[in-house]
Amino acid sequence: MIFKKTAYVISSPSVDMCPKADRPEYAFIGRSNVGKSSLINMLVNNHKLAKTSVTPGKTQNINHFEIESSAREKGPVTKWYLVDLPGYGYAKIAQTTRKDWTKMIEDYLRKRTTLVNVFVLVDSRHEPQKIDLEFVNDLGKWQVPFTIVFTKADKEKPGAVQRNVKAFLDTMRLTWQFLPQSFITSATTKQGRGEILQFIEEHNKEAVKQ
Repeated sequence: MIFKKTAYVISSPSVDMCPKADRPEYAFIGRSNVGKSSLINMLVNNHKLAKTSVTPGKTQNINHFEIESSAREKGPVTKWYLVDLPGYGYAKIAQTTRKDWTKMIEDYLRKRTTLVNVFVLVDSRHEPQKIDLEFVNDLGKWQVPFTIVFTKADKEKPGAVQRNVKAFLDTMRLTWQFLPQSFITSATTKQGRGEILQFIEEHNKEAVKQ
């Protein structure tokens, strides 16, 4: 995938205030401090696109980024949105704020008609976390298409990463008949970048046909 344009559009406090739903849309979400902004910037090859911070909880709205890309240098350009959603599970925000964020995220995920896929980011350094499993179960209940992105693979030994990934997927198998596609990534080494971009490219082609 060759990027022609990557630009911030708007931060919306509700789904009703998001840009016109006129193109394929891919959302990224995960527990706070899972490395979401770094992964987004790595994918689009623009380290200034999504704001990174050592303080979790910086993303507080539905952030839309306009992307224009093509499969080859002189190929047709596809326009799509990349969406950065607030992290979930951050304990230091006020209870009322947490409820507002939860409603905002759920409304977006369930009502956004052009949402093609949600990339759910899970920290590969840790054993399965209840909050991540609950979130993917909610997506299943809402029938929202998603894939799992295991992040920070470079921060742990490969064997440990594989064990944690297997443990997470095995836990899902207890209640899921079919598992979603998953990717193992690193924003530092760019592991998984090609696979995720190919996934988006293939779904963009399908969206154009419809």
